[in-house]
Amino acid sequence: MKSVRNVVFDFGGVLVRWRPLEIIESFYADEPLRQRVRELIFEHPDWLEMDRGTLSDAAAVERFAARVARPESEMQALLAHVKDSLTPLPETVAIVERLKNRGIPLYGLSNMAASTFAHLRERHAVWDHFTGIVISAEVKLVKPDPRIFEHLCACYGLDPVETVFIDDHRPNVEAAARQGFHTIHFSDAASCREQIESHLGRDAHRALL
Repeated sequence: MKSVRNVVFDFGGVLVRWRPLEIIESFYADEPLRQRVRELIFEHPDWLEMDRGTLSDAAAVERFAARVARPESEMQALLAHVKDSLTPLPETVAIVERLKNRGIPLYGLSNMAASTFAHLRERHAVWDHFTGIVISAEVKLVKPDPRIFEHLCACYGLDPVETVFIDDHRPNVEAAARQGFHTIHFSDAASCREQIESHLGRDAHRALL
């Protein structure tokens, strides 16, 4: 039986803060408008198309403005606000740093617009700890599509049975498990760290304490 040696992190909700309701509430005071924005932007299929890389920011702004009946300048500001809200979560960053110091190869697999990740890469250094990163918009595939997991493995020579995949969205975790990955459904950093320690064994356990 092969031992686990790689760790793959999702980003939004795991490594960086992703709380759509808080984002909307901090941008809009009017409750009916908050509800419209949630339904017609954040929960609309167009959001997934941005993650898939088939809808640009500019085109999304036009669609959002038309659908919500708000100015395009406001929609541009909203998208900028979303990007600025995606700040690294210190407790999870600490896990990444401990794993890196142990010499464990780290990878990223995230559903995210290319412009959003470019924004994050420019502002934070945590990405330097990763051996490889796959962003959905850059490969035109989104989790839980099994092809994005296959792409990750082919791109970086990963064997799923040697790899732990961490994600806060259960369908993504279940899809990874079907591909043969060890999986962790992320709820909080402390629990995640304990589960990583369990997967990696006693030596890694001591390194993460």
